[in-house]
Amino acid sequence: MSAVVLVVIGALTGLTTVVFGFGGGFVTVPVIVWVDAAAGPDAATIAVATSSLVMVAGAAVATAATPRSVLRRLRGTASLLALLVVGGLGGAAAASFAPARLIHWGFVLYLAVTVLDTLARPGFLRLRPAPAARYGDGGGGDEVCRASGDGRADRAFAIPGAAGMPIGAVASFLGVGGSVMTVPLLRRSGLPMGTAATLANPLTACISAPACAVFLTTTRETDTQALMLPLGSVDLGAAALLLLGALPVIVLLRRRPPRIPDRLHARGYVGLLCLVLTAMLLRTP
Repeated sequence: MSAVVLVVIGALTGLTTVVFGFGGGFVTVPVIVWVDAAAGPDAATIAVATSSLVMVAGAAVATAATPRSVLRRLRGTASLLALLVVGGLGGAAAASFAPARLIHWGFVLYLAVTVLDTLARPGFLRLRPAPAARYGDGGGGDEVCRASGDGRADRAFAIPGAAGMPIGAVASFLGVGGSVMTVPLLRRSGLPMGTAATLANPLTACISAPACAVFLTTTRETDTQALMLPLGSVDLGAAALLLLGALPVIVLLRRRPPRIPDRLHARGYVGLLCLVLTAMLLRTP
């Protein structure tokens, strides 16, 4: 796959990072599996490792460009953030030694379950206005985007601290960043898609940073000649090209965020998951 194609796919990664809260994992894992197919079954592990680096950079830039009024919703979630880090570290360590086929099919299974869950259970495709009262603003729709001045929104954060470790572990093991777990949880708490996707970025950064550190310092016995520029289990060359396309798009869209109808936004999220699931099924190890 040419460098130009990777940069273009990187731009798509930047778009999905801002609009859907994910991109590093669910876009780059299938892409790197295809790019490093010459590595054989280990391509899945390389993809997860490379994805972690792309996610760290993308999520960090997206978080830095997020309005402070939105990030204030994370006040009081220190235990959640800490456990996401611990889970991310453990999941990455496990992925470094797990069979590549387990990672590949675990990724496929997780995608399939997530798609079915968003379609079958109420509260995702259509925003529920009722939970808005918990956020102290007395309204529905976009009103729940704003944190209340007295911190009531922070205490109503949808993801309990105890969920941090399992979310972090599964996300880093599969290379998905955690947003496909966190966005549905935030969405079902009454948040619009735009706010749920935005809050997913700092949570993804907490998971991906320790995972990336593990992958950069561990090496699997594989054909490193199949990689553009190997470091540990990461294909630095592919990651650099993807980020070259992604980071400018993230900065641009954070400054000029797109206005997407909420229901269309939710449907697009599910549609993209289906597209990635198809890509992973086509590349069966």
